[in-house]
Amino acid sequence: MKLFLLLSCIISISAVIGQTKDLHLTNALIVGQMEKAEDRYTLEINLAELFVNNGIKANPSLNILKSGNELALLANDSLTAIVKNKGYDTYALISVRGYDNSFKKTSHKDPLVIALSAGNLFPIYRDEIASVTFEILFYRNGQFIGSDLIKCGNVSTRDGVLKKFRKNITKKIQKNWK
Repeated sequence: MKLFLLLSCIISISAVIGQTKDLHLTNALIVGQMEKAEDRYTLEINLAELFVNNGIKANPSLNILKSGNELALLANDSLTAIVKNKGYDTYALISVRGYDNSFKKTSHKDPLVIALSAGNLFPIYRDEIASVTFEILFYRNGQFIGSDLIKCGNVSTRDGVLKKFRKNITKKIQKNWK
């Protein structure tokens, strides 16, 4: 029984650790899952810029999807074909997980259609918060390949959140995602 427990712990730990190892990102369509359009565009553009600066071909979904359309349309066959023709096979879905540092990586491995349909009501910044945790879900060819959390602590303004976000994402890209 102890051996079974030990083996299951080792398998679970390796699965969690391996979620963002060996992503080998070469391209990504960035999809911001935010309620406010300005927050969505801010995150998509910042993340796309950081990917490009680190040698990863990136494009924000706002260049593919018309403003106001549902994100779930990105899983539509015709839009998927357009995305592939532009040279993207990986989707990076980014959202605010919450305002705490104690979040763990998601254990959900939902299909892309369900992940795109999920809503997010959290803005990038709220008054009287000290930290924001972002989550990025990675899908390649419609299949879940990993997730990661970006924790931004000691923030007091929206610009402070974005500054910490850029700094922390750059580290993740260079260490874990390339």
